[in-house]
Amino acid sequence: MAERGIAGETGAGPGTAALAIETRGLSKHFGHQAAVDGVDLAVPHGSVFGFLGPNGSGKTTTIRMLLGLAAASAGTVRLLGQEMPEKLHDVLPRVGALVEGPAFYPFLSGTANLHRLDAAGPHTIPSTRKARVNRALERVGLEHAAGKRVHAYSLGMKQRLGIANALLSPRDLLVLDEPTNGLDPQGTREVRNLVRSLAREGTTIFVSSHLLAEVDQMCSHAAVMSAGRLVAQGPLAELRQAGSARLRLLTPDGGLARQVLAGLGLALEPGQTGVARPQQDGETLVAALAADARQTGVLPEDVVAHLVQAGVRVRGFAVERESLEDRFVALTGEGFDVAQ
Repeated sequence: MAERGIAGETGAGPGTAALAIETRGLSKHFGHQAAVDGVDLAVPHGSVFGFLGPNGSGKTTTIRMLLGLAAASAGTVRLLGQEMPEKLHDVLPRVGALVEGPAFYPFLSGTANLHRLDAAGPHTIPSTRKARVNRALERVGLEHAAGKRVHAYSLGMKQRLGIANALLSPRDLLVLDEPTNGLDPQGTREVRNLVRSLAREGTTIFVSSHLLAEVDQMCSHAAVMSAGRLVAQGPLAELRQAGSARLRLLTPDGGLARQVLAGLGLALEPGQTGVARPQQDGETLVAALAADARQTGVLPEDVVAHLVQAGVRVRGFAVERESLEDRFVALTGEGFDVAQ
Protein backbone atom coordinates (compact mmCIF):
# COMPACT_ATOMS: atom_id res chain seq x y z
CA MET A 1 0.00 0.00 0.00
CA ALA A 2 1.19 3.52 -0.69
CA GLU A 3 2.45 5.51 2.25
CA ARG A 4 -0.21 7.82 3.63
CA GLY A 5 0.31 11.45 2.72
CA ILE A 6 2.47 10.64 -0.30
CA ALA A 7 1.52 11.74 -3.79
CA GLY A 8 -0.54 9.12 -5.58
CA GLU A 9 -1.59 7.12 -2.49
CA THR A 10 -4.12 4.37 -3.08
CA GLY A 11 -7.46 5.70 -4.25
CA ALA A 12 -6.12 9.14 -5.21
CA GLY A 13 -5.03 8.34 -8.76
CA PRO A 14 -6.82 8.60 -12.09
CA GLY A 15 -9.93 6.56 -12.87
CA THR A 16 -9.76 3.01 -14.18
CA ALA A 17 -10.50 4.10 -17.76
CA ALA A 18 -7.38 6.29 -17.76
CA LEU A 19 -5.05 3.51 -16.59
CA ALA A 20 -2.80 1.31 -18.72
CA ILE A 21 -1.90 -0.81 -15.67
CA GLU A 22 -4.00 -1.21 -12.55
CA THR A 23 -3.48 -3.63 -9.68
CA ARG A 24 -5.44 -4.07 -6.47
CA GLY A 25 -3.93 -5.88 -3.50
CA LEU A 26 -1.45 -7.69 -5.74
CA SER A 27 0.59 -10.15 -3.68
CA LYS A 28 3.00 -13.02 -4.22
CA HIS A 29 4.09 -15.39 -1.48
CA PHE A 30 6.81 -18.02 -1.58
CA GLY A 31 5.95 -20.17 1.40
CA HIS A 32 5.69 -17.79 4.34
CA GLN A 33 7.79 -15.13 2.58
CA ALA A 34 5.90 -12.24 0.95
CA ALA A 35 7.86 -11.14 -2.13
CA VAL A 36 5.10 -8.70 -3.12
CA ASP A 37 2.59 -7.54 -0.53
CA GLY A 38 -0.68 -5.74 -1.35
CA VAL A 39 0.52 -3.58 -4.25
CA ASP A 40 -1.99 -1.09 -5.74
CA LEU A 41 -0.44 0.28 -8.93
CA ALA A 42 -2.05 2.98 -11.08
CA VAL A 43 -0.15 3.64 -14.33
CA PRO A 44 -1.78 6.32 -16.53
CA HIS A 45 -2.10 5.82 -20.29
CA GLY A 46 0.65 7.63 -22.18
CA SER A 47 2.95 7.99 -19.19
CA VAL A 48 6.59 7.00 -18.84
CA PHE A 49 6.27 5.27 -15.50
CA GLY A 50 9.37 4.52 -13.45
CA PHE A 51 9.13 1.48 -11.17
CA LEU A 52 11.83 2.13 -8.60
CA GLY A 53 13.28 0.18 -5.75
CA PRO A 54 16.47 -1.38 -4.45
CA ASN A 55 17.44 -4.79 -5.80
CA GLY A 56 15.26 -7.44 -4.19
CA SER A 57 12.36 -5.09 -3.48
CA GLY A 58 9.86 -7.07 -5.58
CA LYS A 59 9.98 -5.18 -8.88
CA THR A 60 10.65 -8.12 -11.21
CA THR A 61 8.19 -10.40 -9.40
CA THR A 62 5.52 -7.73 -9.83
CA ILE A 63 6.30 -7.43 -13.55
CA ARG A 64 6.10 -11.20 -13.99
CA MET A 65 2.63 -11.17 -12.45
CA LEU A 66 1.55 -8.27 -14.66
CA LEU A 67 2.53 -10.23 -17.77
CA GLY A 68 1.08 -13.56 -16.68
CA LEU A 69 4.52 -15.12 -16.25
CA ALA A 70 3.81 -15.83 -12.58
CA ALA A 71 0.54 -16.44 -10.78
CA ALA A 72 -0.46 -13.99 -8.08
CA SER A 73 -1.16 -15.31 -4.59
CA ALA A 74 -3.82 -12.61 -4.17
CA GLY A 75 -5.15 -9.47 -5.82
CA THR A 76 -6.15 -8.43 -9.33
CA VAL A 77 -4.39 -7.11 -12.44
CA ARG A 78 -5.80 -5.10 -15.35
CA LEU A 79 -3.66 -4.34 -18.42
CA LEU A 80 -4.98 -1.95 -21.05
CA GLY A 81 -8.41 -2.17 -19.45
CA GLN A 82 -8.56 -5.99 -19.55
CA GLU A 83 -8.55 -8.48 -16.68
CA MET A 84 -5.41 -10.59 -16.42
CA PRO A 85 -4.73 -13.45 -16.82
CA GLU A 86 -8.23 -14.09 -18.21
CA LYS A 87 -7.67 -11.86 -21.26
CA LEU A 88 -3.99 -12.78 -21.63
CA HIS A 89 -4.20 -13.78 -25.29
CA ASP A 90 -6.08 -10.60 -26.24
CA VAL A 91 -3.79 -8.25 -24.31
CA LEU A 92 -0.25 -9.57 -24.83
CA PRO A 93 -0.10 -8.85 -28.60
CA ARG A 94 -0.47 -5.18 -27.63
CA VAL A 95 2.34 -5.40 -25.03
CA GLY A 96 6.07 -5.46 -25.66
CA ALA A 97 8.32 -6.64 -22.85
CA LEU A 98 11.94 -7.05 -21.87
CA VAL A 99 12.13 -8.96 -18.59
CA GLU A 100 15.20 -10.27 -16.75
CA GLY A 101 17.50 -9.71 -19.71
CA PRO A 102 17.17 -10.97 -23.28
CA ALA A 103 17.91 -14.57 -24.37
CA PHE A 104 19.00 -15.26 -27.95
CA TYR A 105 20.55 -17.96 -30.11
CA PRO A 106 24.24 -17.04 -29.75
CA PHE A 107 25.41 -18.31 -33.16
CA LEU A 108 22.67 -16.56 -35.14
CA SER A 109 22.89 -12.95 -36.18
CA GLY A 110 20.81 -10.22 -34.62
CA THR A 111 18.60 -10.13 -37.70
CA ALA A 112 18.12 -13.92 -37.74
CA ASN A 113 17.21 -13.94 -34.05
CA LEU A 114 14.53 -11.31 -34.55
CA HIS A 115 13.15 -13.16 -37.58
CA ARG A 116 12.82 -16.35 -35.52
CA LEU A 117 11.26 -14.58 -32.54
CA ASP A 118 8.79 -12.76 -34.75
CA ALA A 119 7.85 -15.98 -36.55
CA ALA A 120 7.02 -17.58 -33.19
CA GLY A 121 4.31 -14.99 -32.54
CA PRO A 122 0.81 -16.19 -33.50
CA HIS A 123 -0.34 -12.72 -34.56
CA THR A 124 2.62 -11.54 -36.64
CA ILE A 125 2.43 -10.85 -40.37
CA PRO A 126 5.13 -12.69 -42.40
CA SER A 127 4.91 -10.34 -45.40
CA THR A 128 6.02 -7.34 -43.30
CA ARG A 129 8.57 -9.21 -41.16
CA LYS A 130 11.73 -8.08 -42.95
CA ALA A 131 10.76 -4.41 -42.91
CA ARG A 132 9.71 -4.56 -39.27
CA VAL A 133 12.93 -6.28 -38.20
CA ASN A 134 15.06 -3.72 -40.05
CA ARG A 135 13.06 -0.86 -38.55
CA ALA A 136 13.39 -2.25 -35.00
CA LEU A 137 17.16 -2.69 -35.37
CA GLU A 138 17.46 0.86 -36.67
CA ARG A 139 15.43 2.27 -33.78
CA VAL A 140 17.81 0.78 -31.20
CA GLY A 141 20.97 1.68 -33.13
CA LEU A 142 22.00 -1.86 -34.13
CA GLU A 143 21.67 -1.68 -37.90
CA HIS A 144 25.49 -1.73 -38.21
CA ALA A 145 25.66 -5.01 -36.23
CA ALA A 146 22.55 -6.66 -37.70
CA GLY A 147 24.56 -9.38 -39.48
CA LYS A 148 26.93 -10.08 -36.60
CA ARG A 149 26.47 -13.22 -34.51
CA VAL A 150 24.95 -12.45 -31.14
CA HIS A 151 27.71 -14.24 -29.18
CA ALA A 152 29.97 -11.39 -30.29
CA TYR A 153 27.58 -8.73 -28.97
CA SER A 154 28.41 -6.81 -25.84
CA LEU A 155 25.95 -6.93 -22.93
CA GLY A 156 24.65 -3.51 -23.91
CA MET A 157 24.12 -4.62 -27.52
CA LYS A 158 22.17 -7.67 -26.34
CA GLN A 159 20.06 -5.39 -24.17
CA ARG A 160 19.25 -3.20 -27.15
CA LEU A 161 18.46 -6.28 -29.25
CA GLY A 162 15.97 -7.29 -26.56
CA ILE A 163 14.30 -3.89 -26.83
CA ALA A 164 14.23 -4.29 -30.62
CA ASN A 165 12.38 -7.58 -30.16
CA ALA A 166 9.79 -5.79 -28.02
CA LEU A 167 9.31 -3.25 -30.83
CA LEU A 168 8.73 -5.68 -33.71
CA SER A 169 5.02 -4.86 -33.71
CA PRO A 170 3.15 -1.69 -32.70
CA ARG A 171 2.64 -1.67 -28.93
CA ASP A 172 0.22 0.16 -26.67
CA LEU A 173 2.31 -0.76 -23.62
CA LEU A 174 6.02 -1.44 -23.32
CA VAL A 175 7.37 -3.07 -20.14
CA LEU A 176 11.13 -2.77 -19.68
CA ASP A 177 12.94 -4.40 -16.77
CA GLU A 178 16.28 -2.62 -16.21
CA PRO A 179 16.58 -1.56 -19.90
CA THR A 180 19.87 0.32 -19.45
CA ASN A 181 21.63 -2.53 -17.65
CA GLY A 182 25.13 -2.93 -19.10
CA LEU A 183 24.86 0.00 -21.47
CA ASP A 184 27.65 2.53 -21.89
CA PRO A 185 26.73 6.25 -21.57
CA GLN A 186 26.03 6.56 -25.29
CA GLY A 187 23.81 3.47 -25.29
CA THR A 188 22.01 4.77 -22.21
CA ARG A 189 21.25 8.06 -23.95
CA GLU A 190 19.98 6.19 -27.01
CA VAL A 191 17.59 4.09 -24.91
CA ARG A 192 16.45 7.20 -23.04
CA ASN A 193 15.73 9.00 -26.31
CA LEU A 194 13.97 5.91 -27.67
CA VAL A 195 11.69 5.76 -24.62
CA ARG A 196 10.82 9.42 -25.02
CA SER A 197 10.06 9.05 -28.73
CA LEU A 198 7.79 6.04 -28.09
CA ALA A 199 5.94 7.99 -25.40
CA ARG A 200 5.40 10.88 -27.82
CA GLU A 201 3.79 8.38 -30.20
CA GLY A 202 1.31 7.40 -27.47
CA THR A 203 2.89 4.23 -26.11
CA THR A 204 2.76 3.79 -22.33
CA ILE A 205 6.24 2.87 -21.04
CA PHE A 206 6.66 1.00 -17.74
CA VAL A 207 10.34 1.06 -16.76
CA SER A 208 11.69 -0.90 -13.83
CA SER A 209 15.03 0.39 -12.55
CA HIS A 210 17.26 0.82 -9.54
CA LEU A 211 19.06 3.71 -11.30
CA LEU A 212 17.50 6.84 -9.89
CA ALA A 213 19.18 9.21 -12.33
CA GLU A 214 17.70 7.40 -15.34
CA VAL A 215 14.17 7.47 -13.97
CA ASP A 216 14.58 11.12 -13.03
CA GLN A 217 15.54 12.06 -16.59
CA MET A 218 13.01 10.10 -18.64
CA CYS A 219 9.90 9.42 -16.52
CA SER A 220 6.75 11.44 -15.95
CA HIS A 221 5.47 9.24 -13.10
CA ALA A 222 7.03 6.83 -10.65
CA ALA A 223 6.33 4.28 -7.95
CA VAL A 224 8.69 3.21 -5.20
CA MET A 225 8.92 -0.36 -3.88
CA SER A 226 10.53 -1.36 -0.61
CA ALA A 227 10.62 -4.91 0.78
CA GLY A 228 7.72 -5.99 -1.43
CA ARG A 229 5.45 -3.07 -0.59
CA LEU A 230 4.53 0.03 -2.56
CA VAL A 231 5.52 3.03 -0.44
CA ALA A 232 4.81 5.89 -2.87
CA GLN A 233 3.56 6.60 -6.37
CA GLY A 234 2.41 9.53 -8.47
CA PRO A 235 3.67 12.19 -10.87
CA LEU A 236 7.40 12.64 -10.48
CA ALA A 237 7.00 16.36 -9.80
CA GLU A 238 4.71 15.61 -6.86
CA LEU A 239 7.06 13.00 -5.46
CA ARG A 240 9.85 15.56 -5.53
CA GLN A 241 7.70 18.01 -3.56
CA ALA A 242 6.52 15.46 -0.98
CA GLY A 243 9.72 15.47 1.04
CA SER A 244 10.81 17.81 3.78
CA ALA A 245 12.22 21.27 3.21
CA ARG A 246 14.20 23.75 5.25
CA LEU A 247 15.07 27.41 5.09
CA ARG A 248 18.55 28.79 5.46
CA LEU A 249 18.84 32.35 6.74
CA LEU A 250 21.93 34.53 6.90
CA THR A 251 21.60 37.55 9.18
CA PRO A 252 23.68 39.64 11.61
CA ASP A 253 20.64 39.71 13.93
CA GLY A 254 20.63 36.09 15.03
CA GLY A 255 18.92 36.58 18.38
CA LEU A 256 16.04 38.60 16.97
CA ALA A 257 15.70 36.22 14.01
CA ARG A 258 15.37 33.27 16.41
CA GLN A 259 12.49 35.01 18.18
CA VAL A 260 10.67 35.68 14.89
CA LEU A 261 11.13 32.12 13.65
CA ALA A 262 9.92 30.72 16.97
CA GLY A 263 6.86 32.97 16.79
CA LEU A 264 6.05 31.47 13.39
CA GLY A 265 6.35 27.95 14.81
CA LEU A 266 9.59 27.19 12.96
CA ALA A 267 12.08 25.22 15.03
CA LEU A 268 15.77 25.60 14.40
CA GLU A 269 17.41 22.31 13.48
CA PRO A 270 19.73 21.10 16.25
CA GLY A 271 23.36 21.36 15.36
CA GLN A 272 22.54 23.34 12.21
CA THR A 273 23.22 26.83 13.52
CA GLY A 274 26.59 28.44 13.55
CA VAL A 275 28.55 31.58 12.93
CA ALA A 276 29.85 32.18 9.42
CA ARG A 277 32.36 35.04 9.13
CA PRO A 278 30.79 36.98 12.03
CA GLN A 279 32.60 40.22 11.22
CA GLN A 280 31.09 40.42 7.71
CA ASP A 281 28.02 38.29 7.09
CA GLY A 282 26.52 37.35 10.42
CA GLU A 283 24.97 34.09 11.57
CA THR A 284 23.46 31.28 9.51
CA LEU A 285 20.24 29.79 10.92
CA VAL A 286 18.53 26.66 9.56
CA ALA A 287 14.87 25.82 10.31
CA ALA A 288 12.59 23.03 9.13
CA LEU A 289 9.60 23.78 6.89
CA ALA A 290 6.56 21.62 6.34
CA ALA A 291 6.61 19.54 3.13
CA ASP A 292 3.60 21.58 1.98
CA ALA A 293 3.91 25.01 3.59
CA ARG A 294 0.42 25.93 2.40
CA GLN A 295 -1.08 23.51 4.92
CA THR A 296 0.55 25.33 7.84
CA GLY A 297 0.03 28.84 6.53
CA VAL A 298 3.76 29.60 6.76
CA LEU A 299 5.08 30.30 3.28
CA PRO A 300 8.76 31.13 2.72
CA GLU A 301 7.91 34.60 1.41
CA ASP A 302 5.86 35.22 4.57
CA VAL A 303 8.89 34.33 6.69
CA VAL A 304 10.98 36.95 4.92
CA ALA A 305 8.23 39.55 5.35
CA HIS A 306 7.97 38.87 9.09
CA LEU A 307 11.74 39.02 9.51
CA VAL A 308 12.02 42.36 7.74
CA GLN A 309 8.99 43.78 9.57
CA ALA A 310 10.64 42.87 12.88
CA GLY A 311 13.82 44.68 11.87
CA VAL A 312 15.91 41.61 11.07
CA ARG A 313 18.52 42.37 8.42
CA VAL A 314 18.33 39.55 5.90
CA ARG A 315 21.56 39.06 3.99
CA GLY A 316 20.75 35.64 2.57
CA PHE A 317 17.68 33.46 2.37
CA ALA A 318 17.14 30.13 0.61
CA VAL A 319 14.67 27.24 0.68
CA GLU A 320 16.36 23.84 0.36
CA ARG A 321 14.31 20.77 -0.54
CA GLU A 322 15.21 17.11 -0.34
CA SER A 323 16.57 15.76 -3.58
CA LEU A 324 14.73 12.93 -5.26
CA GLU A 325 17.49 10.63 -4.04
CA ASP A 326 17.04 11.82 -0.45
CA ARG A 327 13.30 11.27 -0.69
CA PHE A 328 13.59 7.72 -1.99
CA VAL A 329 16.24 6.79 0.55
CA ALA A 330 13.91 8.07 3.28
CA LEU A 331 11.06 5.95 1.88
CA THR A 332 13.00 2.72 1.50
CA GLY A 333 15.69 2.99 4.14
CA GLU A 334 18.18 1.91 1.47
CA GLY A 335 20.43 3.65 -1.00
CA PHE A 336 19.88 3.87 -4.74
CA ASP A 337 22.40 3.73 -7.52
CA VAL A 338 22.35 7.20 -9.01
CA ALA A 339 24.72 6.67 -11.91
CA GLN A 340 25.81 3.92 -14.26
